[in-house]
Amino acid sequence: MRFSESFIYTSKEAPSDAVLPSHIYLVRGGFIQSVGAGLYNFLPLGKKVLDKVRAVAKEELDKAGCQEVELAFVTPSEFWKESGRFEKYGKELLRFKDRKDSEYVLGPTHEEMMVNMARAFIKSYKQLPVNLYQIKTKFRDEIRPRFGLMRGREFLMKDGYSFHKDEESMIKDGFEKMEKTYSRIFERLGLDFRIVEADSGAIGGSGSKEFMVLADSGEDTIVVCEDCDYGANIEAAVRENPKAPHEIDAEYERPEMQFGKFYTPDVKTIDELAEFFHIEPYYTLKTVAKKALYDEGVEKIVLFGIRGSDELQEVKACNAVNANDLVDVSDEELEKAGLVPGFMGPKDLPEDVIFIADKTLEGEISIIAGANEKDYHYVGLNLVVLKLEHKDLAAVKEGDSCIKCGGKLKYTKGIEVGHIFQLGTRYSAPMKAEFLDENGKSKPFVMGTYGIGISRLLAAIIEQHHDERGPIWTKESAPFDLEIIISNIKKEEELKTGESLYKELSKDFDVLLDDRKERFGFKISDYELLGIPYAIIVGKKIKDGLVEIVDRKTLQKQEVNVKEAVEKIKRLLV
Repeated sequence: MRFSESFIYTSKEAPSDAVLPSHIYLVRGGFIQSVGAGLYNFLPLGKKVLDKVRAVAKEELDKAGCQEVELAFVTPSEFWKESGRFEKYGKELLRFKDRKDSEYVLGPTHEEMMVNMARAFIKSYKQLPVNLYQIKTKFRDEIRPRFGLMRGREFLMKDGYSFHKDEESMIKDGFEKMEKTYSRIFERLGLDFRIVEADSGAIGGSGSKEFMVLADSGEDTIVVCEDCDYGANIEAAVRENPKAPHEIDAEYERPEMQFGKFYTPDVKTIDELAEFFHIEPYYTLKTVAKKALYDEGVEKIVLFGIRGSDELQEVKACNAVNANDLVDVSDEELEKAGLVPGFMGPKDLPEDVIFIADKTLEGEISIIAGANEKDYHYVGLNLVVLKLEHKDLAAVKEGDSCIKCGGKLKYTKGIEVGHIFQLGTRYSAPMKAEFLDENGKSKPFVMGTYGIGISRLLAAIIEQHHDERGPIWTKESAPFDLEIIISNIKKEEELKTGESLYKELSKDFDVLLDDRKERFGFKISDYELLGIPYAIIVGKKIKDGLVEIVDRKTLQKQEVNVKEAVEKIKRLLV
């Protein structure tokens, strides 16, 4: 490709709303064009990178035995109603009606459509397992699209779905195989990533893992162990139960508390309570009230109990009560439900109020908690006799102990680029997608589902590979393998040498020839902004038979004899 004939337009100005390097460089480098909130055109350079990333994913998926299909972007809403997700998915699901008043959605993901396809053609266990995928545009009506391709409303996604006769096959032939396949894809793209335990969210299922590209600019907080390979999204992270202060410090004695109701005027917060009784927050119970939202407008007030030294992890809490969402509840609503804000606890609750306790409180026989009466707390409350339901509710903190090896946990940031789920029969059962097993018995498919944010990967690569001048594309993602820069095309010898190198190297590589009538400094700035791995500069030293090879990653230049340049570049690029 000749730069003088290309549709490549760089810019010195960054978008006013851009804060991440990937957003800035993708726009400034002429890779993408913004056309609306969370909507982008891919210009020729961006389309080349997108296609290269797509090709890596497709090659590895096909090698793993997956088969590509392409499903309709517009999905009949009846399938989403069959699965029970039409209401639960939320406002990110764009719903609309056509001229005949038939209802549809723009697919943000295609579990329902793929299940509908499978149930039409797979009738016997002999046809299983099968793994189908597509790489297709998706739409999610994000409330706040931002960060360029990192969180757009329209995006290119690989979504795959496997169908199995039983859970063993789903894990072995689907989930575990895709974990290995995804790892190869991200390794080929030159990414430093971590596989972490994750929350299944609106997709559902019994277990899931995310592939997180490690980057300070990542939106997601992930918990990793300093001593082993444990990693988890903050929403799914687990820990060893924290030790009590008296177990950590031999000089600290566990408070002795006889059961009783204690007058605690205006003591509403955990800090105030701990100070009032001169104890550590660990020995208190924090009650957090939320309103749980369900299908068809159903709402319930739920109380979550955690130790005073912990914080509630809302995704865990939401999953604990199988709600679509949790929202704050006002003092007026609490009072109407018969609760006393600031003094709530697990004992003496109104019958219709649900109380879920954190698993670290299981077996607790002496703790301080609200008495559900203004200005009163229970001291020495025995939670065992209350027969509470216990779930994992607490957010993991830095310094907590790893559930796997006992090492210290810490936070880091990541960009989610892939997510794999063990779905089980989450979609097949309600949609009556069934097959006949070895005994002629009808059973629902056991499923897995697997996604990769293909367009998001462009942003993730840049977030991990860039400097103050622009992106540094990895070998498998670069728009061109090499750029040849003719310093001054008015100089006949420079032009002739540049053209000769271009002709020779284009036989084996994808080469961009900068033959523009521009200043040399301008051309170098553009080269750095485009992020192409290597450049050959044909300049003044050609009179001595020398050209310069530039490594974009280090910006180091190496003088080589023009006769050796082709072989040198071939060794670098192969």
